[in-house]
Amino acid sequence: MRLAVKKIGLAGAAGVLLVTLGAAQRTSLFSRVSGGLWELSGAPAAEKPVRMCIGDLARLAQFEHRKASCERTLIRDTAEMAEFHYSCAGRGFGRTTMRLVTPRSLRVETQGISDGAPFHYVLQARRVGDCRGH
Repeated sequence: MRLAVKKIGLAGAAGVLLVTLGAAQRTSLFSRVSGGLWELSGAPAAEKPVRMCIGDLARLAQFEHRKASCERTLIRDTAEMAEFHYSCAGRGFGRTTMRLVTPRSLRVETQGISDGAPFHYVLQARRVGDCRGH
């Protein structure tokens, strides 16, 4: 009887370990892309692509409010996409979905309210190199 309890205990522990390892191996979009110099096409009123040195790619989530101090919440993060909601006190809010095209290319769809007016656009983000002087 005592031996059977030990076998069940070891089997249960092995199951917990496998579940834990599976969760640890879950891939995040942000583990597949890296910071650096990124070029963004499709920004409203921009005549040419915008270049930004980005260390934390989650900053792309609030591109419309990139100069504002905002609270950002990661809603979903998978190997292929990440979704954020954010709010900028007195400036507006937004929802952004970032989709992996390649490890050096993202599609960033963002919408919300900025300074009392709605916005919605899609950016194509492409990593073009490392940041100089960083």
